[in-house]
Amino acid sequence: MAIRYALPNGLTVVFEEQHAAKVAAFQVWVKVGSADERPDQAGLAHLHEHMLFKGTERRGPGEIARDVEAHGGEINAWTSYDQTVYHIVIASQFARTGLDILGDAVRRSAFDAEELAREIEVVCEEIKRSQDTPSRRASRDLFSTAFQRHPYRLPVLGTAESVRSFSREKVLEFYHRYYTPKNMVLSVSGDLSEAELRGWVDEIFGGDWGRPFEGEVKRPEEPAPTARRVLLRPDEVKEAWLHLTFPIPEAAHPDTPALDVLAMMVGQGEASRLTREVKRRHNLVNDIHAFAYTPQDPGLFSVSMTLQPGHCERALEEAAKALATMRVTPVTEDELSTTKALLEAEAVYQRETVQGVARKMGYFQSGMGSLEAEARYYEAVRSLTPEQVRRAAEKYLRLDKAIVTALLPHGTEFTEAQVNAVLDRVEKGPVAAPPERKARKVSAGEPTLKLGAKAKGPSDIIQETLPSGAKLVVRVEPAVPLFAVRAAFLGGLRYETPADNGLTTLLARSLTRGTPTRDAEEISQLADIYAGSIGGLSGRNSVNLRGEFLSRHFEAAFRLFADSVLHPSFPEVEVARERSLMLQDILTREDKPSGLAFDLFNRTLYRTHPYRMPTLGEKESVEALGPEALRAYHERYMDPSQMVLTVVGDVKVDEVLALANEYFGKSRGKAAPAPRILEEAALEGSREEKRVLAKAQSHLVMGFRGVRINDPERHALEALSGVLSGQGGRLFVELRDKRSMAYSVSSFGVEGIEPGYFAAYMGTSPEKVDAALEGIRAELRRVRDERIPEEELERAKQNLIGTHEIALQRNGARAGMMAMDTLYGLNMDNFLHYAEHIAAVTSEQVRDVARKVIDFDKSVLAVVGP
Repeated sequence: MAIRYALPNGLTVVFEEQHAAKVAAFQVWVKVGSADERPDQAGLAHLHEHMLFKGTERRGPGEIARDVEAHGGEINAWTSYDQTVYHIVIASQFARTGLDILGDAVRRSAFDAEELAREIEVVCEEIKRSQDTPSRRASRDLFSTAFQRHPYRLPVLGTAESVRSFSREKVLEFYHRYYTPKNMVLSVSGDLSEAELRGWVDEIFGGDWGRPFEGEVKRPEEPAPTARRVLLRPDEVKEAWLHLTFPIPEAAHPDTPALDVLAMMVGQGEASRLTREVKRRHNLVNDIHAFAYTPQDPGLFSVSMTLQPGHCERALEEAAKALATMRVTPVTEDELSTTKALLEAEAVYQRETVQGVARKMGYFQSGMGSLEAEARYYEAVRSLTPEQVRRAAEKYLRLDKAIVTALLPHGTEFTEAQVNAVLDRVEKGPVAAPPERKARKVSAGEPTLKLGAKAKGPSDIIQETLPSGAKLVVRVEPAVPLFAVRAAFLGGLRYETPADNGLTTLLARSLTRGTPTRDAEEISQLADIYAGSIGGLSGRNSVNLRGEFLSRHFEAAFRLFADSVLHPSFPEVEVARERSLMLQDILTREDKPSGLAFDLFNRTLYRTHPYRMPTLGEKESVEALGPEALRAYHERYMDPSQMVLTVVGDVKVDEVLALANEYFGKSRGKAAPAPRILEEAALEGSREEKRVLAKAQSHLVMGFRGVRINDPERHALEALSGVLSGQGGRLFVELRDKRSMAYSVSSFGVEGIEPGYFAAYMGTSPEKVDAALEGIRAELRRVRDERIPEEELERAKQNLIGTHEIALQRNGARAGMMAMDTLYGLNMDNFLHYAEHIAAVTSEQVRDVARKVIDFDKSVLAVVGP
């Protein structure tokens, strides 16, 4: 049960006790965003997000991040048009320390002039990164066209020119104006009591801050649109980015629940109308979704598409037709009830983590004015009728007031006249009947299990080997009424050759596209009815099917999941569609330069091993793939005898065992041994490759041959990465904090069944590449040649242990880790013993593994950029 109270100085505190995990989340929601800036302050709200972690009266630059990470926590922030939010997640035994660090940052930030100058350079790197991202460019065009007067038209980051103009005085003016207790909400969730929290909050946040709140700044109002607005812009993109958008009211408006339901029904998930019609039936888009963006002031209802440029006119027409249908034809009670359940289920999934609970409370208290607004919102959703949803569509989805924006590959023939002609045609033409839904709520002939009682607390891990040889792992976690299931098989990229590269990715994408008894549409709709999700995943070493659902649907959802694992039919039309989407993803790889850098790195590091190939495949190999190849792979390598099945969540053990035996207890008898995989020869020298790409930033990956998944040295290598990575790590501090070379810099180890790699990554300006490389090399030399001080190593280890625990709050994360542990023969090693393995690592072991791995005479460098 959430509580709310206010301090005498005006700070609002919201809190909910959660004891499912030994973790606590603290968030400070400052009610100021980029829409509150004056023209001379563009980007100032976001700059505060960076500066508040750069030192206080009590903590020097870098100490805040180091302090949090030394206690196993994570610290970060985000800025929107309406709020700036600072958050820490930390082990509950260090909860007071986490709250003290957060309070110190928001209350006593130092804004050191030298640190400010350095961080301004970092923000300029972030702006360059956003300029290289097509989705960000498309979003900027949408907002600058939809809003002509309101500050939502301006980018949250500001511009390089505006950010470089900021002085310390200008920053402090903004800070003193908005960072006051009356303008903040402290949201807390986790494993602590109300009594101890109240004491800490009084001590850390209480008293007079000396910064009285001067009240909200009035924002200019956006005039109602009187006609369509169209912006079609040629751009350096490989696919078109198209938005069809309409003005809608703000979050607190009574119509918002209906608009949220409308957006979900029209364009969220595989069973949504736009996905079924525009993407799957007509094959016109690579991706399509709808969202109702309802911030503090009036927002936008938008349909967003990525597509081949030749399809723009038809895709716009089909999307507009789907919306026109919603305006005149009420939805069915069945479709509406499923959508309502999905929307309510989102709130349940959010409760899996303490940070999810804190974020929900912070949003409703700061953005909607009270915690009670959440209950009112869901009550409004529950009471919606088909006619109310239709009326909301009729009122707001007005094609005569539509906003259409697009980024178009050069040479695309798509004009404003065509846009207007299409929308006029749909507006005046006959309205199509809504697409028929095929799903059944209950599948006929399925027996119903009535077994056992649910557990009251987490169970031990139960491991069984089924008669088929399948390994089953179950853990009951009853804190939230959800469950996750994972079926895992060895395979993935390792089982591919250049001739069939991309096979397992296509297979994973096609697993849920039909079985002998259910087609793709029914599988998608049943997943929605069970308020969950189901999907395949292929990686370097394995192929998986994942599912997450509300536990009240356990039996029916498990049967759907099992049918998809055992009996995928790989229909020709569905495989062709997924293959076409993969080929489009391959074509647009250049729009994601950091991904290209890793592809180039892998191709340079490995010459014979399958790890050299991209998991997505290459154009020639993917074009040759068809249903027969998928069926053959599935028969050979995805038999129950080769499977690990994990189930985690609010379930009954005997029901899981009964269903697992029913579906996976027998082998098909056609399993094949793993293919022979060529061993990669040792590196005999350093290798370097460059890919020229016209972007604002360069992306570089420097690395070395690493270790195997089961190598005893993997924990020492992970500790080494912990020393280098994170906001308190050496790479971040030296290259971002001190030298402002990058917005993004990190190091990591990627293990495989065969040796993986250890690498550092950075995105930086082209003119900084040489200095950045020398900086990375210098830090790698230091960890190789010098013993890491005990205090620094302890910080890194605590951070690894803490972030591991934080990441495992979700059932899906636990199911995934237990599946991989079992599949790779680690026997729950990571899940049960990760903390003790990391805690036992010594500085000598870290130096030994650094000397073994970091060899500049056998290094690999990949650079993608201008």
